[in-house]
Amino acid sequence: MEVLQWFIGLGASVLLPILLFIFALILRIKPGRALKAGLTVGIGFIGLNLVIGLLTTNLGPAAQSMVDRYGLSLSTIDVGWPAASAIAYGTLLGSLAIPIGVLTNVVLLGVGITKTLNVDLWNYWHIAFTGSLVYAFSNDFGLGVLTMVVHAMLLYLMADLSAKTVQKYYNLPGISFPHGSSAPGFFIALPLNWLFDRIPGIRKVHLNPETVQKRLGVFGDTTVLGVIIGLGIGALAGYPLDQILQLGMSMGAVMLLMPRMVSLLMEGLNPISEGASDFVHKRFPKREVYIGMDSALAVGQSSVLSSALILVPLTLLIAVILPGNRVLPFGDLATIPFIIALSAAVFRGDIFRTIIGGVIQIVTALYIATWVSPLITQAATAASFDTSGATSISVLSDGGVWTTLLFVGIGRLISWWGIGAVGVVVLGSLIYYNRLRKPKLTDVPAQVA
Repeated sequence: MEVLQWFIGLGASVLLPILLFIFALILRIKPGRALKAGLTVGIGFIGLNLVIGLLTTNLGPAAQSMVDRYGLSLSTIDVGWPAASAIAYGTLLGSLAIPIGVLTNVVLLGVGITKTLNVDLWNYWHIAFTGSLVYAFSNDFGLGVLTMVVHAMLLYLMADLSAKTVQKYYNLPGISFPHGSSAPGFFIALPLNWLFDRIPGIRKVHLNPETVQKRLGVFGDTTVLGVIIGLGIGALAGYPLDQILQLGMSMGAVMLLMPRMVSLLMEGLNPISEGASDFVHKRFPKREVYIGMDSALAVGQSSVLSSALILVPLTLLIAVILPGNRVLPFGDLATIPFIIALSAAVFRGDIFRTIIGGVIQIVTALYIATWVSPLITQAATAASFDTSGATSISVLSDGGVWTTLLFVGIGRLISWWGIGAVGVVVLGSLIYYNRLRKPKLTDVPAQVA
């Protein structure tokens, strides 16, 4: 377990290059090309984390200033996904998440009932998180393990179902997102998009980055738009002029640099994706395999970033006026691009729909995060996590997704029978979608434009 914890502690920027290099060699990619691909992915993640760090370090203090300025007082602190992952991996049960997730993936892939080969091992913390919450109220180790297995299966199912939309909109051939914070949003956006298409007035509103830039000229450019949004957030935070200007420039930098870091990641992933496709086609001519990756590949898209920056002050406003909410959004404000990434793909980059859908997701997330906060606080104590004196903590991202409500709610109500029933439904859906269903024309693999 100590070796496993050390391996996990390497982080995505070290862990992924090693795993992708080994995977590339298995695919019979030349060692030199495999090494360069793995290193490029690792460097891309370092660059992406630097940009996300720029976003976090600037948005965090601005959010705190808004809280102080407007006298917001909510009893539960949103500690963010980094704390959530530390809590999730901080117990014996959580440390088993990676081998459980990998074994589940290998079995499902081997029998042909998932198309997703998940190489994003770090993000198995999402299943460790739900497993830890179920264990927190049940004190049943076996039930926690079952929760992780079923959650992993559900992530593969959601990745398979959303893959074609993701590949087409983000121009990511052969990629899927079995990501615990992002994938659930896809299934909230689907009915919303159907509804928007049928509401007079709303169905005629189309606001994407291209439309904005066409109408506003230089002020519609994504970098300039980032600066403007940053200036607005700084003004709301009550910053002096120099800090407002600095925040504006930082947000503009995020809007410009994020897509470039994602391009670097894709540069490293392309040889591996092509190698995986060739490997599968030679041995299984009728099989299609997706490379499961972090949805960080999508957050640099201009619609996602623009919508997320607008949602930051809206999230704080919603938290204050929402009846029954106890969670003060803070740590996960910079995670909003991840929360809405797959929703934006469903809405085809429409900023108006993405913001409306994002507001609905945030409202839902605040209620779920409030409800589950006692268990998150209990799990943090079990993992010896330092809460810095906070008596109640929660997480807006994973603590607020409907999958957490599903597993914790059903686990509390019907225990083994409930989680087992979810597992049967998910397994049946995987079998139907990948083995029994007749492929549609839309299932033709996406091509690079």
